[in-house]
Amino acid sequence: MDADLLRRIVLYLLLAVAAVLAALEMTLARVGDPSAKEEAPWISPLRDMDDALAHGDFSTATTARHKADLAALASPSWEGFLAVGDGALRLGEARGARSGIEHEARRAYLSAMVRARNARSLEGTLRVTDAFARLGDRDMVEQGARFARELAGRDDKAIDRVDEFVQRWAGGERSSNVRVQ
Repeated sequence: MDADLLRRIVLYLLLAVAAVLAALEMTLARVGDPSAKEEAPWISPLRDMDDALAHGDFSTATTARHKADLAALASPSWEGFLAVGDGALRLGEARGARSGIEHEARRAYLSAMVRARNARSLEGTLRVTDAFARLGDRDMVEQGARFARELAGRDDKAIDRVDEFVQRWAGGERSSNVRVQ
């Protein structure tokens, strides 16, 4: 019986080692190339939307944009809603009805602004503010510039970035100057 017990122990040890190796293999396969980043979940639906638009399939494009919106909602980052807002504008332009979908872009940009500000992301705040500027929304550009100024604090480089943004939009803005206290 000692030999039988020894065989069982060896068999259990081999099974345990095999299980650990299998788990390690699965983990490494999931991680893959450490330098490669996983694609953000809203990227694929937006790519599908653009493909559908290229083929004139507005129904599929609209569905894909909604999927991207849901993916952005599930993510804590601001980037998703910024991309979804830009996608909404592309969809509207392809349909020849950009003004009809600007409210969807504005809603996405507002969500992106809230998330960027909550994340204390100067980059996000400036990029979303730029999106509002492209919509011609002067009030949100001014609000975004104020948020950016708050986030910059006393960091000279950050202050310079905000000043550069404000100067660019004050000089080239469609309606009137951007005022930031």
